[in-house]
Amino acid sequence: MSTAIRRHGLRILVAAFLFAAAGLVAPQESAADDPSEAVVAISPTADKATRAIAVAEAGAVRATANLCGSGYVLQSAERLPDERRFGTLFSYVRGSADLTGACSVFDNNTGSAKYMKLKLCTNRVQPRCDTDEGTFSQYAGPVKITGTHSEIFCSRFTAVMKTSKTSTSALIDRVDYATVCG
Repeated sequence: MSTAIRRHGLRILVAAFLFAAAGLVAPQESAADDPSEAVVAISPTADKATRAIAVAEAGAVRATANLCGSGYVLQSAERLPDERRFGTLFSYVRGSADLTGACSVFDNNTGSAKYMKLKLCTNRVQPRCDTDEGTFSQYAGPVKITGTHSEIFCSRFTAVMKTSKTSTSALIDRVDYATVCG
């Protein structure tokens, strides 16, 4: 192997290491599922489908939880728009009986850049919202809201994915509750 090829390979390896160390790796790529890593806590109110995704995609669940920060537990995980899974929406809550925060991350599972919009809003007549939108190859978010239990309870997300911002049809267009409601 020539010296130039070895040097080029070393540069690629160093760049990949620095990229990963900076935390710039996509959630779906970042967790090389090391069984020694801590498991993300799952909310007792998480449904069966969320629990199944948490087992099947443990690395993505850990990576997106890290984007939200400490103290959050997985509330829901949903493959969107259906089993084709162009994206996965992860929603986390902070607090237990007294919710104090919610956080969502919209993972791009297409393998190519798409226009994505993720919006998370409090449960109010005039809600406070956090929005992240743009053309992303990895994920949109994290978006976070904090507040009293009544503001976080029944908070809603909007997740949109299109091939471009000007596209008239959406690959994903989903509005639902990010936290327990009812």
